[in-house]
Amino acid sequence: MALNKSSMNKTYGVNRRYFLRYLATVSTIPTLALRAEASEANPQFKSNPFTLGVASGDPAPDGVVIWTRLSPEPLAGGGMPNHPVQTHWEVAHDEKFEKVVRSGVAIAMPQLGHSVHVEVEGLEPDRWYFYRFHAGQETSPIGRTKTTPALDVMPDRMRFAFTSCQHYETGYFNGYPHMQQEDLDLVVHLGDYIYEYGGQDKKPRKHIGKEIETLDEYRTRYSQYRLDETLQETHRLFPWLVTWDDHEFDNNYANLVSEQEGISPEEFLIRRMNAYQTYYEFMPLRRSSFPQGPNMKLYRGCQYGRLANFHVLDTRQYRTDQPNGDHQKPMEGKVFDQKATMLGQDQEYWLMTSLLQSQSTWNILAQQVMMAPLNRGEGDDRRYSMDQWPGYEISRRRLLRFFHERKIPNPVVLTGDIHVNWVNDLQLDFNNPKSPLVGTEFVGTAMTSGGNGGNVIPEYERAAAQNDFVKWYNSNRGYVSCELTPHEWTSHFRTTPFVDRPNSPILTPASFVIEEGQPGAKPA
Repeated sequence: MALNKSSMNKTYGVNRRYFLRYLATVSTIPTLALRAEASEANPQFKSNPFTLGVASGDPAPDGVVIWTRLSPEPLAGGGMPNHPVQTHWEVAHDEKFEKVVRSGVAIAMPQLGHSVHVEVEGLEPDRWYFYRFHAGQETSPIGRTKTTPALDVMPDRMRFAFTSCQHYETGYFNGYPHMQQEDLDLVVHLGDYIYEYGGQDKKPRKHIGKEIETLDEYRTRYSQYRLDETLQETHRLFPWLVTWDDHEFDNNYANLVSEQEGISPEEFLIRRMNAYQTYYEFMPLRRSSFPQGPNMKLYRGCQYGRLANFHVLDTRQYRTDQPNGDHQKPMEGKVFDQKATMLGQDQEYWLMTSLLQSQSTWNILAQQVMMAPLNRGEGDDRRYSMDQWPGYEISRRRLLRFFHERKIPNPVVLTGDIHVNWVNDLQLDFNNPKSPLVGTEFVGTAMTSGGNGGNVIPEYERAAAQNDFVKWYNSNRGYVSCELTPHEWTSHFRTTPFVDRPNSPILTPASFVIEEGQPGAKPA
């Protein structure tokens, strides 16, 4: 009963229900029932248990998630005993912790890899805080985080950066040291935080081996990434808002369908369960994202007062299979399947409801794959990526029509995945040059994936020339830094000339502005 891109057994749906129920039962960890007295209060460590640093995320006006993971030997199974360990935490107004405002005890559980997620509450809105953890006689690095403004407040401005696609073996994370120097309220990561396969020989960093599948293998891979000082330090300095794409699990997967041929549903879902649990373990996520077997609800909102509203999407877990494979194809046939979906019904309804209720000036879709229908073919042979939104054309048109008809204020789509910067106007009907603009899309390049970049890519040169909605593209690596005010949005495209060695300078080859109430980007 193999499940793959070319075929699905018709009896699979019945068996899947039992299998999903089983997985959800055996993998759900009753965290709320844990008691501190059953844990070790004064553990002894042979070495520093805070090797993976600290992180924060999912900020709110009254709180934020703070995270750490006890791991004295992060590349050798963690090096922790197989029992719960008490971890004390503190949040303070000052870096010296003379004004501690919240504190408590969290239990680092072995079944969650001794990760700690604390949802701190009772904080003041729009304020920086410092936090740290203690385990035994050891103390973590001091993290810095910030709450969001009150929901009814219009801030003068906010600043955030977004990035994606950080393949460890293909380059150094040279953008992060420069990101650390910016005055940011938030960092947004749009997926491919890790890669499930290693690099090749002669790459700049150590090749770690075969494609990973087990829980221990995923944990080791995340640990390898988080040991990178530039990545760890950026987590320490700013709160993060994260979502995944495909490489956190399996390249180009679609819901329950693997890219690989001959994968049974049991194998696929067990591996997905391992991947999703590890993602939760390593990210500063709330309990609302706690994995339920091979399922994990990652779509959610994050509001920055009345200035910005982030709608964080998951375009992998709920989508139908890509039409006719996941490569470049003409827009025909199954592309127009009325039942095909990129988001799944529940997530799409949630998004539309969230957009309708939003009172913020800027409505931001933080998601993974390009929404603009980029024709990459030649001449009359028009071709589009079936893995991106144009492969789900009915879903794409329905969302853009919703923007237009419901007069959603200033929709801005943030995209990762493709390892190239793009600036796209989103038209209601891309086949009609006079069709109204309904939104703007900023596509961020990779942090490292694809190597140095900066090269001329004939396919993209052609696409930029023959798609009128494209305002700019660039193939360097880096990130995008955004500054929002009530009147305009400015995106600065930061690029690193090289990633095959550390310490790259940073360049800003382009900046684009969106004026409030006027969709479409213009050069700054």
